[in-house]
Amino acid sequence: MNNVTVRAISGVVFILVMLACLMFNKFLFAGLMVFIMSVMLLEFYKITMGNSYTGSKVLAIIAAIFLFAIMFAASAYRIPIRYVALAMVPVFIVMINSLYVKDKEEYGKFSNIYTGLLYIAVPIALSNLIAFDKAGNFSGDLLLCFFIIIWCADVGAFTFGISLGKRFPKKLFPSVSPKKTRVGFIGGFVSAVLAAFVLYEVNILKFPLVHCLILAMVMSVSAVYGDLFESQWKRVYGVKDSGNIIPGHGGLLDRFDSTLMAMPFGAIYLALFDLL
Repeated sequence: MNNVTVRAISGVVFILVMLACLMFNKFLFAGLMVFIMSVMLLEFYKITMGNSYTGSKVLAIIAAIFLFAIMFAASAYRIPIRYVALAMVPVFIVMINSLYVKDKEEYGKFSNIYTGLLYIAVPIALSNLIAFDKAGNFSGDLLLCFFIIIWCADVGAFTFGISLGKRFPKKLFPSVSPKKTRVGFIGGFVSAVLAAFVLYEVNILKFPLVHCLILAMVMSVSAVYGDLFESQWKRVYGVKDSGNIIPGHGGLLDRFDSTLMAMPFGAIYLALFDLL
C-alpha cells in the first residue's frame, strides 16, 4: 500500500479507538490516556536522553501514572483535592534516585526528566478535569469536542497551507518549522472556529455561543504553539518523527503535540468563567 493509504487506514483506526475509549467508560478513558501519556514520555526521553538513565526514566513514567491516578480519583470519586500533593512523592524519589546514579558524565540530561513530566504528564493528568463534571460524573463529550476542535485546526492549517501556500508563502516560524505558513495558520484558526460553531449547533458543545467561539480561538492559537514547541525539540536533536507507533503518522508525541498546549489553555479559559 502507498503511504497515503496507510496514513488513511491508520488514521481511521486511531480515531475509532479514541472515540470508543472517550464515549463509553471512564476506565477505558483512563487506560487510553495513561497509554498515550506513557508512550509520549518514552518518545520524549528517547529524543532527549537516548538510552541513558533507563531506571530514572521508568521512575518518571511511574510518577506520571501516579499523578494521573490521583487526578482520576479526585475527579471521579471526589477524594479531597489535597491528596494531589501525594503526586510529588514519586517525583522526589526520581530526584533522590539521581544522587545514586554512578555515571554523572551526562548528568545534565536529568533536566529532561522533569521537563517531560511538566510538558506531558501534567496536561494529560488535567484531562480528568475535562472528562468529569463537578459531581464526578464521567462524560467524554467535552473532551471529544476539544479533540475535534484541535483536529479541525490541524486539518484546516494543512489544507490551506497546501492549497494557498505557494500563492501566500509568508512563513509563520521558519527557524523552527519552515513548512508552516501564515495562511495555514489562518486556515486552522477559521476551521477551529467553524468546528466549534457546528458543535454548538448540534448541542454537543453546551456553552453559550460566544464562549464556544472564543474557546476555539484560544485552542487554535495555543495548538500552533504546542506544535512549534515539539518541532523545536526535534530540530535541536535532529529527529524527524518522535516515533513510529502509528503507521504513516509517526509517534504519539507527533499526533498530540498540539493537544498538550491547547487542552490546558482550553480548560483554563472555561475554568476562568466557571464553565468547567
